[in-house]
Amino acid sequence: MKRVFLLCLLLCGWWQSSLAQDELMALAKESDSVSLYTLATFKGTRIINGQSVQTPGKKNLQFLISHRFDRVNTGAYNFFGLDGALIRLGLEYGLSEDLVIGVGRSSYFKTYDAFGKYRFLRQRVDNRMPLTAAAFFSVNVRTQRLIPPDELSANDRLTYTTQLLLARRFSDAFSLQLSPTYVYRVRPEPGLDDQGVLALGIGGRYSITKDVTFNAEYFYVLPDQINSAYTNALSVGFDIHTGGHVFQLHFTNSYGMTERYFITETVDDWTDGDIHFGFNISRTFAFDKKAAAKKNW
Repeated sequence: MKRVFLLCLLLCGWWQSSLAQDELMALAKESDSVSLYTLATFKGTRIINGQSVQTPGKKNLQFLISHRFDRVNTGAYNFFGLDGALIRLGLEYGLSEDLVIGVGRSSYFKTYDAFGKYRFLRQRVDNRMPLTAAAFFSVNVRTQRLIPPDELSANDRLTYTTQLLLARRFSDAFSLQLSPTYVYRVRPEPGLDDQGVLALGIGGRYSITKDVTFNAEYFYVLPDQINSAYTNALSVGFDIHTGGHVFQLHFTNSYGMTERYFITETVDDWTDGDIHFGFNISRTFAFDKKAAAKKNW
C-alpha cells in the first residue's frame, strides 16, 4: 500500500512539473514574440495634441481628461489664464493590440468626435521593420448654437481628418514621429479658406528618466490654404508615467483639442506671448486580466 501511495505521489509530482514547464515555455514563447517589437515609442496615445502610434492595448479602456487654460499673458487678474478653461473627456478602447476606437466631447464649440486608429506596421528590435506605422481617421461635429441663429446644416458642422502616423524609436531615450495630415472642413471659417487642408505634423520625445519624458510637437500647414490670421500649432511639455496613469503637462499656442481646431484654426502666436498651459491625464483599465498578468510577467 505504501508503495502504491509513493508511486501516486511521484506521478502527481511529475504531472505538476510538466504543467509548470509547459506554462513556462508558453510564457517564454510569448515573451520572445513580444520582444521582437520595439515597445513604448511614446508614453501615451497622444504626443501632446496629436495622436501617437501607441494604443491602449487589447481589451483595455482608456479614460482621457484634457484641459487647456486661457492665455498666460492675460495676467494676474485672470490668474495667468487659469480662470478660463476648456475640457475634453474621451474614451478609447482597444479592440486588439493594433485597432482602437474612441469617442470624445470637448467644451470648445461643444464638439463631439469619434475616431479609429489602426497600427499596421510595428518596428522590430532587429530592424527588419525600421518603423511603426498607423492610420488614423476621425469625424467631429460642432453642436454649439450661434447667436444670432446661424444657417448651418448638420452636414456643415462636420469635419473629417485622415492621418498617416510614421514613428521610429531611435534609442531608449529618443523617438520621432511624422504625421502627414488631411483635414476636410465641410464649411470652413472664414468661407474663403480651402475646405481640404494638407498639413505635416512632427513630434518627438526624449527620456529624462525612466518615467519622465520631454515632448515637442509642431503642425505645419502648407501655404495658401487657410486665412493668414491662423498660425501653426507648436507645443512642448513633459510626460510623467505613474503605474496606470500618464500625466502630460504642456504649453501650447493652440486652444482647441480636436484636429480641426489645433491644426487649421489656431489663432494664437508664441511670439506674442499667446501661450496656453494645459494637461492630459489618462487612466487605463484592463478588462483582460489574464493578458495583463502575462504582459506584466
